[in-house]
Amino acid sequence: MFLEQFLKYLQYEKRYSKHTLIAYKNDLSQYQLFLDTLEQTALTANHHTIRSWIVSLMDENIDARSINRKISTLRSFYKFLVKEKLLEENPVSKVQTPKAAKKLPSFIPDEKLNSLLDSDEVFESGFSGLRDKLVIELLFGTGIRLSELLSIKESDIHTQEKTLKVLGKRNKERIIPINHTLLDLMLTYNVEKNIQAFTNNSEFFIVTNSGSSAYPNFIYRLVQKYLSKISTQEKKSPHVLRHSFATSLLNKGADINAIKDLLGHANLAATQVYTHNSIERLKSIYKQAHPKA
Repeated sequence: MFLEQFLKYLQYEKRYSKHTLIAYKNDLSQYQLFLDTLEQTALTANHHTIRSWIVSLMDENIDARSINRKISTLRSFYKFLVKEKLLEENPVSKVQTPKAAKKLPSFIPDEKLNSLLDSDEVFESGFSGLRDKLVIELLFGTGIRLSELLSIKESDIHTQEKTLKVLGKRNKERIIPINHTLLDLMLTYNVEKNIQAFTNNSEFFIVTNSGSSAYPNFIYRLVQKYLSKISTQEKKSPHVLRHSFATSLLNKGADINAIKDLLGHANLAATQVYTHNSIERLKSIYKQAHPKA
């Protein structure tokens, strides 16, 4: 009961995305299963109960980052219960989060991505090949999230201004500049898409081979297929291209605040993680070039 009320609050008042709502629901359902084993409820559980749950998660070798996300979910949930006057205090306030090891964002170097996108042999001719190339170009050329890619509509593309409007987290809109190569590809794709005369009339710009709206797994498979041609690294996801976009800009001297705005980050701390990649690159250059290194 409380879970459904909380999820509705996140959906309609906080305007969280569908993906975020699913993550919150999964975390809280897992927490409820643990409470059931103790014959407790969210209202009777205290900080000792929550700590026991955290220990059980650690015993299952769940990554500290994942545990911290679950704790964040609980913190929001109990904050809601306090707001609704169902509890007097938030028990999560007495819980410390496990220390997570900092991981640098995975990215693919510019030269590899450029060789992929500039090749005349990688992408097939026809609609599907054009669409595939556009997806890679969009993710690497704008740094947009997967959810933002899937929500693009033709009306979001402003040809004269050479900009793209995207709908980010919590329904925040932002405008991203696009280069002429990407714009030409988008226009060419749109013409080819109309020629296909699909019976499925999707309102979204990126579609499958049958003309229906593209979906997350479709894009994941597409990205993995092409990144596997140029990289052996384990992570080959749409988000890796977002990381590659940010790292490329930072390495070329772009202002970090500008990168923050392009990525749609709410605060600078989320963007500063890319500075570590840039520093590692500088260390590598120094080690190779300096006589005393």
